[in-house]
Amino acid sequence: MKKNKSLIATLIENRKLIWNLAKDDFKKKFAGSNLGVIWAFIQPVITVLLYWFVFEKGLNAKAANLRTGIEIPFVLWLMAGLVPWFYFQDAWNNGTGVLNEYNYLVKKVVFKIEILPVVKMVSALFVHMFFVVFMIVLFWLMGYAPDLYVLQVIYYSFAMIMLLVGLVYATSAVVVFFKDLSQIVALIIQVGTWATPIMWNIETMEDIPGWAITLLKLNPMYYVVSGYRDALINKVWFWEHPELTVWFWVVTAVIYVIGIRIFRKLRMLFADVL
Repeated sequence: MKKNKSLIATLIENRKLIWNLAKDDFKKKFAGSNLGVIWAFIQPVITVLLYWFVFEKGLNAKAANLRTGIEIPFVLWLMAGLVPWFYFQDAWNNGTGVLNEYNYLVKKVVFKIEILPVVKMVSALFVHMFFVVFMIVLFWLMGYAPDLYVLQVIYYSFAMIMLLVGLVYATSAVVVFFKDLSQIVALIIQVGTWATPIMWNIETMEDIPGWAITLLKLNPMYYVVSGYRDALINKVWFWEHPELTVWFWVVTAVIYVIGIRIFRKLRMLFADVL
């Protein structure tokens, strides 16, 4: 516990540096392009529209089965699941390779390399905050005005960030020694898009046995995605799902502790390998 607290203290102490590095990292992704950072917002919007068109218009009857039980416009339901997932995949993907990307900082003796995984998470947070606001406004324009339940988006975003802390610290440390891990993470994220699930309604799929639904719900990101929908659509408080809430935080705590310990155990070797 002491080591975990020292990490938090390090992050707080270097918050200004983290903020500046995150801003530079965000801008650097689109340096040289004519539209610049606008590309960060175009791609997710195109993705939402593409999925919406395929599931709403393209698959017809088959898509209707996947949407059974959804009483609001499908594009809103879909966006409530995709917005947190976009942040999760961006932060984990980019966070995994952060030490390789910033190897010149890792080799500096005086630099606090513990802050680098967080830099990627903060950088991804810029786009996430924009899309949370965009999503809430879109709900409003389509007749679903925000209320107190919407405040839970803050809680579920925090929950997702805490889950990512453990994952990013673990994978960013291990990938230095096992390069293929970045491809494995990308594969997990690709499978997770369908296993969470984001684009189909798990509650009304009669062909799926009960044990399989229970297994899918053990995925911690199911808690976050369904939480966004509870906040924006179902109007359910997070404490109304006590079992899922406890399960999520237990899993997150375990991943957090393991991730930090892996990072701290390997960090003395980073400079030699990089």
